[in-house]
Amino acid sequence: MKQHYEVVVIGGGIIGCSIAYYLAKEKVDVGLFERDRIGTKTTSAAAGMLGAHSESNGEDTIFSFARSSQQAYNELKDELYTLSGIDIGYREGGILKLVFSDADKYRLTSLLKQPTVKWLDKEEVKKMEPMISPNVLGAAYIMDDMSVMPVQTCESFANSARILGASIFENNDVYKVEEKGDNYLVRTTKGDVEASYVVFATGVYGNGLFKQIGLDEELVPVKGESLIVHNEKHALKHTLFHESCYIVPRTNGKLVIGATMIENDWGDSVSLDGIKVLIEKAKSMLPSAIEWKIDHVKAGLRPSTFDGNPFIGSHPEKEKILVACGHYRNGILLAPATGKMICDFILGKKMNREWVEAFRVDRRQSMVI
Repeated sequence: MKQHYEVVVIGGGIIGCSIAYYLAKEKVDVGLFERDRIGTKTTSAAAGMLGAHSESNGEDTIFSFARSSQQAYNELKDELYTLSGIDIGYREGGILKLVFSDADKYRLTSLLKQPTVKWLDKEEVKKMEPMISPNVLGAAYIMDDMSVMPVQTCESFANSARILGASIFENNDVYKVEEKGDNYLVRTTKGDVEASYVVFATGVYGNGLFKQIGLDEELVPVKGESLIVHNEKHALKHTLFHESCYIVPRTNGKLVIGATMIENDWGDSVSLDGIKVLIEKAKSMLPSAIEWKIDHVKAGLRPSTFDGNPFIGSHPEKEKILVACGHYRNGILLAPATGKMICDFILGKKMNREWVEAFRVDRRQSMVI
């Protein structure tokens, strides 16, 4: 381990690995420290939906940021594979946001105004997915949404960054960050290193480090439980979504059903009640889901901020301390745009001012009450 890096990234989930990749592409000397193994915490429990429309009405700042990130994957899938040899499982096909009531359809009013979203009636939905519930009334078909396999994508970012010159350290926990002249001393369980810049990509696990650097914000864990299943009889062609539950087909033939939302739960175990809820929601969309075989279950802690938007940017008083945390349900989707934005901060490149303002670390203090 070297004594000095231009940039130290703390956290080896998909956000941290994306940041390391974009920095390494720019020939920045970067070291990434992960306390466990790459992509084994929150990233490993994600479904991998790249649904820019799924949780936005298409009219806010987070949507434009999400769309730019989603579109970046189209080139990244080949770029990362060429470097790392890891297939990220990029899968097109779109998302069907199912409608079972007039109230469901009303909630989709803004979404249906988007040019890449099309209303399908019941018969059209049945043609696309013959095993869909007979109770469905229609669906908003989001044609350009897609998915990836999160762990493979995270590993591909990390390995590509390493090939481009980044140093990746696993099972090496950062427990303290101190100012040292114009630099920072990063204390880890396997020794100390200095850095000109430090990036916190710690997810929900960074609250203790936040306090050390004078940040009052805390990330709240929202546990998400999911099921990974085998579907051997009827292949699902599209991601299905209804009432915050999704069924995502993967390129390896498995499907992901998720996810519960349990606030302030720091445990990473999966509850029987959570499994029951997911199975019932899946059955309401696809009655044949009852025949699927469970491969395994996962739980991850989504990092939630006070307003639901991530923190991406510089410390309000220490410009060489940067934060990229709080992506909540959208870490996989937002990873490329976040990685590039942090890289642009460090290199002093021009950035979208709306994004900079929307994701400021100190935005709570600037709000008018």
